[in-house]
Amino acid sequence: MGRISPVSAAPTLRIAEIFGPTIQGEGVLIGEPTVFVRAGGCDYRCVWCDTLHAVESRFRDEWAPLSTEAVWAEVVALSGGRALTVSLSGGNPAIQPFGPLIARGRAEGYRFALETQGSLARPWFAELSTLVLSPKPPSSRMETDWSALDDCLKAAGAGPRVVLKFIVFDQADYEYARDAAARYPRLPVYLQPGNHTPPPPEAEDAPIDIDGLMERMRWLVDRVIEDRWFEAHVLPQLHVLIWGNRRGV
Repeated sequence: MGRISPVSAAPTLRIAEIFGPTIQGEGVLIGEPTVFVRAGGCDYRCVWCDTLHAVESRFRDEWAPLSTEAVWAEVVALSGGRALTVSLSGGNPAIQPFGPLIARGRAEGYRFALETQGSLARPWFAELSTLVLSPKPPSSRMETDWSALDDCLKAAGAGPRVVLKFIVFDQADYEYARDAAARYPRLPVYLQPGNHTPPPPEAEDAPIDIDGLMERMRWLVDRVIEDRWFEAHVLPQLHVLIWGNRRGV
């Protein structure tokens, strides 16, 4: 009897939500029309996380196990088949096997961006158009593994545009961002005032403190200018200013 070769199963993606097109609300791609693919699962537990529905294991039953083709079909349906940027977010999207999806989309002219804290390196980072490394500051109560972030940079190589993005709540976070940026002087830096009123995971549209956010934004701008940190870009979360904490926009 001939030997039967095993059939390798296609990787399954755990997806919390897919939505868009809408605009990217933050960072280097702010304002750009985007379809979002939000993965379920994260290796961090930041105390101010605003996407707990895609992080905490108690929501695992709500994360759909989808094939690459199923995710791709939804992206095509949402975008009407017109190539645009697809943002892979989370949670930490680096946990998921997104390589085949990126290859599938790139063949059709789509661009892929990914934001991660830099705790897990993946070879398919090199196939991204944009890689946003967002190590978490002291206010998150997480510890940064700089060697892991270095591995992410090595995995990306010369493929994508790579930028740093920092959430800033206070002076300690600001100093962390300054020190981290000094470690990687060739990478563009984006600073974002932290949202101190993140939505609870069960709330679709929790209220926000706009005045508090704007006060932190003004403080952050003042610090950057006073310190002559002219390489930094200071941006708000545009989607929060437009839609509040509502999901799917």
